[in-house]
Order: sequence, then C-alpha cells, then structure tokens
Amino acid sequence: MGDVAVIGSGPNGLAAAVVLARAGLEVEVYEAGETLGGGCRTSEVTLPGFRHDICAGAHPMAFASPFFRAFDLAAHGVELLTPEASYAHPLDSGVAGVAWRDLDRTVDGLGRDGKAWRGLFAPLVRDWPAVVDTAMSDMRHVPVSPAAVRFGLRLLEQGSPLWNRRFTGQIAPALFTGVATHVITQPRALPAVGAGLLLATLGHVGGWPVPRGGSQAIVDALAAELRRRGGRVITGHRVDSLAELGGARAILCDTSPAELVRIAGDSLPAGYRRRLEKVRYGGGACKVDFALSGPVPWQAAGCAEAGTLHLVGSRAEAVAAEHAVAAGVHTDRPYTLVIQPGVVDPTRAPAGQHTLYAYGHVPHGSERDISDLMIGQIERFAPGFRDLILAKHVRTAAEMPAYNANYVGGDIGAGAMTLMQTVFRPVPRWNPYTTGLPGVYLCSSATPPGGGVHGMAGTYAAAHALRTVFGDRTDPYDLAAPAPGTTPGG
Repeated sequence: MGDVAVIGSGPNGLAAAVVLARAGLEVEVYEAGETLGGGCRTSEVTLPGFRHDICAGAHPMAFASPFFRAFDLAAHGVELLTPEASYAHPLDSGVAGVAWRDLDRTVDGLGRDGKAWRGLFAPLVRDWPAVVDTAMSDMRHVPVSPAAVRFGLRLLEQGSPLWNRRFTGQIAPALFTGVATHVITQPRALPAVGAGLLLATLGHVGGWPVPRGGSQAIVDALAAELRRRGGRVITGHRVDSLAELGGARAILCDTSPAELVRIAGDSLPAGYRRRLEKVRYGGGACKVDFALSGPVPWQAAGCAEAGTLHLVGSRAEAVAAEHAVAAGVHTDRPYTLVIQPGVVDPTRAPAGQHTLYAYGHVPHGSERDISDLMIGQIERFAPGFRDLILAKHVRTAAEMPAYNANYVGGDIGAGAMTLMQTVFRPVPRWNPYTTGLPGVYLCSSATPPGGGVHGMAGTYAAAHALRTVFGDRTDPYDLAAPAPGTTPGG
C-alpha cells in the first residue's frame, strides 16, 4: 500500500491522484469498473465502430478550470475539437437561438434581444478567468473581484422575478434557460442560473469542445500522467471497507455521500454520518445513445453546426418540465440535451454515419424508458430523425447506479442542487472535504464546486491532504515539474 489511496477514477479522483503524485507521494487509485473514468468514459454501446460518450460529452471546463489550465490537456496528447456553435436552442417556429463562439455573431442572430445578450455576457467574457475562479471556488474562499461582483449581480437578476425584464422576445430567454437547465432543478434557481452563466460565458470564450475519439481521452491522459509519476490504477476493484486501505496515510474518496457511508460505515463520526444520510438527491437522467445512418436533419439554421442542443421549447416550457420532474412526475415533452460530436469529430462513427448522445430529465429513481419521448423531442425540431436510427442503447435513471454508484437514483450531480446543498456541499461544514476521520477526504462532485469535468474538487481535497497529513504546501497547480528520474523536457 502506498502513501495515498484514491477511491474512484473519475476526473476528480484522478486530478487528486495527479496532484499528490506530483508531490512525490506513492498513489494508488481503485476503480470498481473494469474501465477507468467514472463519468468520463467512451465505449461502443450500440454498434461496432460507433464510439459513445457514456456520461459527460462536451467539455467547456476542459480548457477553463484552474486544474486543467495547469495540467494542459493538449500537452498530454488530448485534442479538443470545438464546434463553431457551442449550443443551440430550437423553437417550434422553425428558428433557433444559437450561441456561437463569436459573441458578436450570437448577438447579430438574436435580433432585438441581441443588445441585451451582449449586456449580460460581454463583461463576463472579457474577464472570464476571474469568472471561472469565482464559480470554481470551494464556496468558502470566494475571490473578490469586479468580475465576481458582475457575476453576482447577473446571478441575482436571472435568479429572481426580474429574469424576464432584460429580454423582449422569445429566443434569447429560451437560449439562456436551456443552458441553465443543465442542472436538473428549476432553471430560475440560483444554482442553475450560476451554472448557466458560467457555461454560457465559456461558450463565447473557448467554446464547448469534444475530445477527439471521445471523453475517455481526458481520463486516459490523467491516468497516463499518474503512471508516469509512479502511481497505479487498479480497475475491477470495488472497495467495501476503509480497512482494505489500512496502509495508506491518506484516503481520498471520489464517491457520493451514500457510497462513502457504505464504505466507511460506523467508523464515521455519528453526527457527520447522520448528515450524510440525509443528503437530498435530485432528479435523474435517462441516457440514450443513438447510432445514425447520417446527420440529424435539423430544421432551424445553425443547429447543424452546434455541438450541443437543448430541446424543450420556450422558457415557459422548460420551467414547466423541470417543475414536473421536481414533483416526481414524467412529462410528455422532457428536457432533452443532445450532443452531436460528429459535427467536428469524424472518428466517432463509420464514414458518413454519426453517433448521437442524449439524456432526458426524469424524476429521481425513475425506472421508465423515455427514449420514445426523447425521439419525439428530436423529431419535433428535426423531422425525419427517426428514419436515421440504426440502433439505440438506453440506460434509465434507476439503472444509472449499476454503472456508476455515484449516480444515486440517476442523479448525475451526486446531490440535489438546492441552494443549501450548493453552498454547503454536501452538508454544512467549514471544510467540505474532511470527513471527521483523520486522513480521509471526500473529493467528488458532491463537494464544491459541484458537477462537471473540471477536477477542482479533487484538487482542493488533495491540497488539504498535502498540508494536513504530509505537511507539504506544494502548489497543487504546479504540475509541470519532471517526474522522478526524468529531466525537464525529457
């Protein structure tokens, strides 16, 4: 057993492992699945030659988060391919709001609301690194800057009854609500608005890239760097007790609160365990992967160039759909998020054919296969889509935990994004990464800053472990030092 054991090989677990290995520690990562990656895997689940991202598909944080800016995916062989249109939101009128990487082009396409869109995002785009540092903080040490103030004011506006005051048409408000609804909660809730502002800002900066070959490329690069520094990744090993890792001086858990309770059991302080057991989990996702004979025949201009699309209709329809999910009710027109990587990555499918990623929001723990409803949502904006389907693969919300134990009831965010569970994630506690057990840390998206492929929860937890267990104040973002036995540039 090495100095450090990491449970879970998702982006946060591997980020923590890389940071700790960079400090010269012996690190072992334990992954229950046969393939590493957690929510960042790619595999052929429909037909041979069709490579599908199983969970995360588009990665605006892959170039923007402080961890990935330091790690430099390109230097580790990951090629990020960026569509000209970050995301699009079609409406029944046959038009779509399109968030181009070029803010001016986006503004030009929004007509009378273009000026309002520029006013909302131009200041955030201009100071995007400070916006990212604010949104990606540990929620305890939030950087104070003019950009943080501007972000906060827009958060309060779009998360209040004032949210419609800025816009006069239908397209721009739907466009923003679609991106805010990535978080499976009411799109006017402050956590959803915060996520929407961040993701939309990045859509006008570096875009929403997809890795060539699939999201697996990101975790493979992290694992390769860990191994280069002497670390190990052990797959097919589900940890059932902390006692299995008794030789490790520090244990970092890239797990849900429920999974931490399962593994640590009565060794956790009783009060902390009770709070973990009361963590609320949010709405679920039904994931559908399609193998297609050709590109999707989108009706509205701009949709064919978008890497990601939000299919739900108007702002009012999005609000109604998410309200139903929160109430435990299925809707006939679920919010459906679609990613079409073939827009920029021809390696995902045989020549002339395409893969399509889609997930629909459903109530927590739903056992219902809603793929036909999701197909209906796509057909609504792309008539003829159904005729292109060669094969599909469905994973219901209830089946999600069998794939990844962190996805309790299909909640891909590892905890409901209520205001309390966003600021005090996963439970009220000054240091959200500590568990009350010496040397044991929680480092998953159940901790700040929450969901997404950014590595920041792992980075923060690793930094705490370095200081408190090993007395090492190494800068966690100093990832460029050579591995043992190498020379710089060698």
